[in-house]
Amino acid sequence: MSGTPEGPVHPEPAETHTAEPALTERHTGREEAELRDYRAAFRVARLAMALVDRDGVVVAANDSLGALLGTEAGALREQAAADLVDLASDGRTWHAYREVLRGRRSRFRCTRRLKHADGRSLWAEVTVAPVPGDRRVLLSIADISDRRELQARLRHLQMHDPVTRLPNRALFFERLAAALEEPAAPREPHESHESYESYGYGRTGRIGLCYLDLDGFKAVNDTLGHRVGDRLLAAVAGRLTECADSDGYTRSGGHLVARLGGDEFAILVEDSTGTEQLTDLARSVLDALQEPFDLAGQRLSVSASIGVVERSGRGTTATALMQAADTTLYWAKADGKARWTLFDPERNAHRMTRQALSSTLRPAVEDGEFALEYQPLVDLADGAVRGVEALVRWHHPQFGPLPPNRFIGIAEEDGSIVELGRWILRTACHQARQWQKDHPRERPLFVSVNVAVRQVWDSDLVADVAGILAETGLAPHLLQLELTESAVMGSAGRPLQALQALSDMGVRIAIDDFGTGYSNLAYLSRLPVSVLKLDGSFVRGFQDEEHANAADELIVEALVRLAHRLGLTVTAECVETAGQASRLRRIGCDTGQGWLYSRAVTPERIAELIGTEPLPA
Repeated sequence: MSGTPEGPVHPEPAETHTAEPALTERHTGREEAELRDYRAAFRVARLAMALVDRDGVVVAANDSLGALLGTEAGALREQAAADLVDLASDGRTWHAYREVLRGRRSRFRCTRRLKHADGRSLWAEVTVAPVPGDRRVLLSIADISDRRELQARLRHLQMHDPVTRLPNRALFFERLAAALEEPAAPREPHESHESYESYGYGRTGRIGLCYLDLDGFKAVNDTLGHRVGDRLLAAVAGRLTECADSDGYTRSGGHLVARLGGDEFAILVEDSTGTEQLTDLARSVLDALQEPFDLAGQRLSVSASIGVVERSGRGTTATALMQAADTTLYWAKADGKARWTLFDPERNAHRMTRQALSSTLRPAVEDGEFALEYQPLVDLADGAVRGVEALVRWHHPQFGPLPPNRFIGIAEEDGSIVELGRWILRTACHQARQWQKDHPRERPLFVSVNVAVRQVWDSDLVADVAGILAETGLAPHLLQLELTESAVMGSAGRPLQALQALSDMGVRIAIDDFGTGYSNLAYLSRLPVSVLKLDGSFVRGFQDEEHANAADELIVEALVRLAHRLGLTVTAECVETAGQASRLRRIGCDTGQGWLYSRAVTPERIAELIGTEPLPA
């Protein structure tokens, strides 16, 4: 179609040149107006701000920043921004700030404690961010002092005990964890400990703890009421604080005293100088608490038990330290209260072993970890083996073979002695009957089994013995039950009835370790006892034949004569020499037991002794 150009239509050059200057002028005017607005807003903003170039130098600061720091805004120009708000005080903050200046990070925020020109401190939240379309960055600072103060007050309430105003359990463990994380400062070899501390380097890397509770505090609460109890706790807290502040070993002005709950307190000694410092502190606490308290006319006296722990912080955890302190406090209580006790690793290892044994004792019976050995009881007149005493051994998978004194006490405490004692009784009777079957022509051996008092109280011992004798076919007179003197003497009610029933059944009753307990000789005639086993301490008095203890010999002779007059036989324990055996035989003792004849041995070894020549007497 004519008049229509072919191809693209281009604007006339004249139009292009006439339109551009007008657009540029309008754009520039708008930017200048916006810039004036920004500058005005910057100057009058309540938020303290500064414009910082890429070298970290303040280009401009507003009046709010000047007021915040106590100076004129103009005086802040050309200063290093990092110096104004303390951005170079730690490495992480300084690195983040430099990254923003270099354009490698969008922004960062931190909290800083600043100094006003008049000397007061304030807390500020500092934000550094790039200015859009500019190479500079904007530094803004918000005063958060009121918020920090509120947070501090809330934290104080959260971390302190309302009764004593001492740090509470939460703050104590926070401080303890922090103390364990801090390494000891290095010290030159030529520096003494005293000079080292005097120059402010007092990091020893050690930590100490006095963990205490008041003896009998519950009685105060129960009799006088919780109000008086709270007053007492507050008064105790005051004395503990005085002791901690006056500790002569520290130049730091005291240690952390905390109430952990109830009547439990702790004194944490950071950078302790050794156990002497902790034990001296514990003594001063005990001395301070011995002085009576006057609580609004109510005069009270209290004491405390203190567990003391001091060790290197390296490799120690808060849990391990508190476990040690708790254990040591228990020792102080068990040792009689009103005292301090220092943590003993060996005693603790024994306690841990004891706990391990206690936890595995019951299943060990079912798992077949126990075995019996037998020690011969020898007739002193002819040297013939008349019986054996069954002695239990625990073949522990972790601790190896254990003698009875390592676990019988534990078994009596937790009640597992009933099950274990029943197993011992059954096994010993089976073995005695088996020897009898294997040697029908020989005089049968009786078997003596130890019985704990708890077996009499917590089980039907009479029914157990009757059932086992019926099960094994062992004659009652071939079973002897040994009870300690303290268990038998003064028996009444159920124990005495059980002993009488067993004696009526034909079972022999022996008093073990006779002469070390009550020794109520008049009571013997009323007990169903047939054997006295003299404690080894009497027999050991015969050991030195050249300088024998005449008193021991007179006592043993009197006991033997009395026993025989009452129709009892006498067995002497711990016979180790032929001289002892000879003198016991001359006195009239019936049976001997000890290493002179044999240690406790396996059932097979006892079988070899049956029917052989008499043992040397």
